[in-house]
Parts: sequence; structure tokens; C-alpha cells
Amino acid sequence: MVGMAMACSLASMPLTKQLSIAIIDRNPALKSGTSIKKVDFPDPRVSTVTPASISFFKDIGAWDYVQQHRHAYFDKMQVWDYTGLGYTKYHARDVSKELLGCVVENKVLHSSLFSCLQKNDCRKTIHPANLTSMSLQPSSSSVGMADSSSPSSKGLAKLELSDGSRLYAKLVVGADGSKSEVRNLAGIKESGQKYSQNAIICTVEHIVENRCAWQRFLPTGPIALLPIGEKYSNIVWTMDPKESLERKLISEDDFVKAVNGALDYGYGPHPKSSLFGEFSASGCFEVPPKVVKLVSERMVFPLSIMHADAYVAKRVALIGDAAHTVHPLAGQGVNLGFGDAFALSKVIADGVAVGSDIGEVTLLKKFEVERRVANSTMMTILDGFQKAYTVDFGPLNILRAAAFNAANLIPPLKRNIISYASGEMRFPLFA
Repeated sequence: MVGMAMACSLASMPLTKQLSIAIIDRNPALKSGTSIKKVDFPDPRVSTVTPASISFFKDIGAWDYVQQHRHAYFDKMQVWDYTGLGYTKYHARDVSKELLGCVVENKVLHSSLFSCLQKNDCRKTIHPANLTSMSLQPSSSSVGMADSSSPSSKGLAKLELSDGSRLYAKLVVGADGSKSEVRNLAGIKESGQKYSQNAIICTVEHIVENRCAWQRFLPTGPIALLPIGEKYSNIVWTMDPKESLERKLISEDDFVKAVNGALDYGYGPHPKSSLFGEFSASGCFEVPPKVVKLVSERMVFPLSIMHADAYVAKRVALIGDAAHTVHPLAGQGVNLGFGDAFALSKVIADGVAVGSDIGEVTLLKKFEVERRVANSTMMTILDGFQKAYTVDFGPLNILRAAAFNAANLIPPLKRNIISYASGEMRFPLFA
């Protein structure tokens, strides 16, 4: 999705729309299209798109396509602790906005971006293949090509694909995920760790429509209930690997009971609104809508944090999960990637405007400087949350509850948290 967003961004800007864009991806949807039927149950793979990312999609012309399919805007969110000592409610009106975000199936985002790119008048080719090798051509000589009209390839990146084809590029953008082959072939190292946690994701059904994003921090990790449209919600439940495999295999009825317990009285009591001075109905603690049915498969995946040692090299730039991965507890992963795509496309446009070589490290470093600081800040915050909630210790529980209640009762603090999570502030807390 992030790579496709990058392509759409370049195709939408006057300075870069004349660039030749090659998309290397074996995803069959790029060849035959994605079949999205309204009668189908929502796919469990979803993204929570922030207002900043929505604005990016609107700018590149892709949001209109998203709105043609199932999606769910939400304007409030409730976060609470299993101890019953603290909770926070966020409302879009706290920052004079109409929404906090929108939950969209990944296949809808990808299809919308692809439709946008197809309708755009730009020079693009799609290669349904894998990248097998990448090297830099010597700048002192050129390699002859069968087509005499082809430009010289000296100094360019040479790409060889699994279908036998060969490409030459001024810039290779690696948006190929956490196991990025572009990163590997460019010789860029990464650091990070695997969390001792897995996440279960699935789609569930309610009797009533869910219009709020809910998240409860449990002893083994958070559980999130996210609206996905109509009477459906998405579950993202973090837990230790052994428990995740057990939860995946139990009966559907038992799983639904476990989800309802995790979102209600399981693990501990409800927070008491009156303890924290919340007297308005909109500020009181609420119980999420009951889950009545599991309507998708339960998918399990391991969690980790990773950060590339560099985002750029000669003729190479990394964006999205190829450059960084984060814990899913705040739904920020894909939004960081869209932020990368926006920033890199702007840097490329600036380079084109002054006649610079768009693959030169000196130009690409401007992108890295901007995004590394922003991404590192978010990664540190999310990693801190993850670590803080893997310890069940009395004094620490009280400190966590105090943080929740402070966010709930101090309007400037709450506004800053919302603005930062929405992507409207680069740094948290009055930056």
C-alpha cells in the first residue's frame, strides 16, 4: 500500500508526473484487480487511517475511491486499564475536528490506490515479478541496450527480475515490507527485537453498529475493537504466543466469550467515572458493544520492532515497513509509511524543480533527516507503552492509571495527544 501511495503521489504532482514509474510486485491484484463485494464480510486485515493520512489520500486523488467501498469513520475513542484504576476518552471535538480516524480494509486501500494510479495520466509499467539482484552501474561507462532509443544506463541502478527482465533506474524505492529485499541488496543493516507477543486479528459482528474505537490494556497486551462499518468490528488482540495459538484453535463460541470478557469484566473491574470528576454523559466510562459472532478466520502474526540503520543509499530509499516496524497498539504503522511516501515524493519534486539527480544521497538525505526523527519518536513512545504494560506491579499500575486520568482531565494534554496521534503534530507534548 505504501509503495502504491508513493507512486500515486508522484503521478499527482506536476513536477514529477512525467517521471517513468515501474512497480515491481507479484500481487495478483495488480494484474486482475481486486474483487470487492459489499455482501462479503469485512476482511480482518485493516488499517486505522489518521486524518493526516486521509488528507494525503485526498491530495493524490485516492480517497474518493475509498469512499465507494466499506469504511468506518469514528469520532471518539475510549482507552482503559484492566485494573479499573484509570481510563481516558478522546473526542474529535476536543480538538475542534469532525473525526479521529477511519478504519478501512487493506484491500480497499490497495484497490483505491491502484484505481487512482490507473486513471492517472502518467508513465507507468507494472512488473509481476520479484527483484532478484540490484547493483550500481559504473558511472564512467555505459551499457549498450538492444533498443538504441533507450537512455544510457551509466551510473544508474540495475535491477534484475525473476521473470528475466532488466530495468535501470535513477531511484529505487524499497516499499517491500519488513523483510525488504531492497534493503538487503542495498546492504543496509537494521536493528530491533522480536516482542514475546503475537497478535490475533479477526472480524466480529454486533447487534448494533459500533461507532467508537475501543482499547483495553490487559496483563498480556492490549485488545482493540475497531469499527469497520455496518454492524462489524475488527479485533486486534495482543497476547503471548502460546495463548494466541490456543485462542486461534478454540471454538468460535468460546472465542466470542473470551473477547467479550476481555472487553468487559474479565481481568478486572470497570473504572468508576465518579472517582475522576467525570460527570457528563459523554465523559463517563462506557462498556463496548457485545460481540455476538465471529465472521472471519482468526489470523495470528508475531510482533516486533525494527528500524533500518539508514533510510537512503546511492539510488535507494526505504519507506514504510522496509524502514521501520512498530507495535500495532496505536495503529500507527501504515500511517508512518504514508508519511514517508508524502515526504519522499516532496523531496523528489524539489530535486526535479532544480534539476538535481533524484538518486543522489545528498538530496535523499533531506527525506531521511525529516522522517527518521518523526518515526523514531513514535517508535520510542509505542515501545515504551509495550514495555510498561508487560509488567503487573502495584506501584507501576498506579502510575499508569494516573497517566490515563491526567490525559482525561487535563484538556491541553488531551488535545496534544489527539493532535499527535492524528498526524497533525510531528512531535508530542506542546512541540
